[in-house]
Amino acid sequence: MIRACGVEVSYGSVRAVSGMSLSIAPGLTVLSGPSGSGKSTLLRVLSLVERPSAGEVYVRDVPTSALSWSDLRALRRKEIAVVFQNPQDNLITHLTVGDNLRAAGAGDLSLLDRLGLGGSATWRVGALSGGQQQRLAFGCAVARGASVVVADEPTSQLDVRSADLVLETLASLPVPAVVASHDPRLVALADLCVPLAAS
Repeated sequence: MIRACGVEVSYGSVRAVSGMSLSIAPGLTVLSGPSGSGKSTLLRVLSLVERPSAGEVYVRDVPTSALSWSDLRALRRKEIAVVFQNPQDNLITHLTVGDNLRAAGAGDLSLLDRLGLGGSATWRVGALSGGQQQRLAFGCAVARGASVVVADEPTSQLDVRSADLVLETLASLPVPAVVASHDPRLVALADLCVPLAAS
């Protein structure tokens, strides 16, 4: 679905990502490593938010380096759902839980049961805990019909119980997911772990 070949990202004299090649396969891929290892930068490149300084990113075998920014946005909107680190950044906070899912494209709110959010369709987003909001964000990503879900540090702002529920959600997603995280529990869940070292 997404394939990176020889990707490099440099900011002036600082190289954030060096010669990275990988393919996002079905299941959960975790980009792991300490702060400064380039995992969030690589995630932005894989999700077409940022262009690499060198190398190529393919989406469904389409090379993206020659695409205009508007074409990149259109491709990302169609194929890739990005879940941000802060749960509220993913949701329309003045809408109800059910309306957030409907806005994402879900015609069937039974998805809430699979997310452990059954009975919350009429609640405002602010009534949910951080972990519940993050699970709803993953549900909205799936409801959009994206081919891949991309998430940056999805458990870093959550307590242990909320983080565990997000891990369960990630493990059960029906589409491939790629996550940047240094959470050892996420690394343990990964079908593919890509370790990155600080430069």
